[in-house]
Amino acid sequence: MFHNFIFLPLYNGLIGIMDIVPGIDVGMAVIIFTIIIRLILFPLSKSSVLTQVRMKTVEPEANRIRAQYATDKQTQALKIMELYKEKKVKPFSGVLLLIIQLPILLALISVFYKIIPTIDPTYLYSFVHVPVIKPTLLGLDLTSKSLVLAIITAIIQFLQMHFSFASKPTAVTNSSNKSSVPDSAQMMQSMTSQMKWFLPIIAFASVYWFIPATYPQAAAIIAIYWSVSSLFTLFQEIYIRKRHIK
Repeated sequence: MFHNFIFLPLYNGLIGIMDIVPGIDVGMAVIIFTIIIRLILFPLSKSSVLTQVRMKTVEPEANRIRAQYATDKQTQALKIMELYKEKKVKPFSGVLLLIIQLPILLALISVFYKIIPTIDPTYLYSFVHVPVIKPTLLGLDLTSKSLVLAIITAIIQFLQMHFSFASKPTAVTNSSNKSSVPDSAQMMQSMTSQMKWFLPIIAFASVYWFIPATYPQAAAIIAIYWSVSSLFTLFQEIYIRKRHIK
C-alpha cells in the first residue's frame, strides 16, 4: 500500500516534472515538486498554522487564567478550554497533519535517494518517460552532501522560526511590574526561544552529517526540500496571519 499509493505517485510526479520541462535539472525539479506537494497539503496545513497563530494571540489571556487558577489545575484546564472554544482554537488540529506528512516524508526520502544517479524505469507509469538526468542545481553538484546547501537550510530554518516566535505576544505584567505569567509558562517561553537557535543547528547537522551517513546520494536534495518547505511555511504563516487573523 505504501509503495503503490504513496511512493510510486511521488516518484512519478518528480520524474514527470523532469520529463515535461525540457532542460530542467534535478534541483529545480525538486523545488517545483516541493511547492506542488505543499500546495496540495495546504488545506490541512492551513488549519494547523491557523491554530498556532490563534494560540499565540490568546496566550496572554491563557496566562492570566493560569496565574488566577494556579492552585486549581482542574478549573484552570476548563477555563483554558473554554477560552480556546470561544476563540475557535483547536489545539490538536496539528496531529492529523503530522500523521499525513510522516509517510509522505519517508516516501520522499526514498524518492530522492532513488533518482540519483539513475532512474529505475520499472517504477514509472506507462505515460512517464525516462528523462535525461542533470544531478545539479544551477551547476551545484547534488550527488553528495553540500556545505552550501546545509548552511542555506540552517539560515532559512532560522528565519522561519524567528518570524514564528517573533510573532508571539509578550507576557502581560501587572501593576507591580512583575510578570503575571506562571513559572510553567515562563519555562515554556524560554524553551521555545531556545528552539529558535536549536532547530537551525539540527537542520544543518541533519543534511550535512546525519542524513549523508545513511542516504549520501539524497542529502543535497533533502536539503533543497527542507529549505523550500521552510520558506513555504514562512510565507504561509504570513499569508494566514494577514488574511484570517484580525
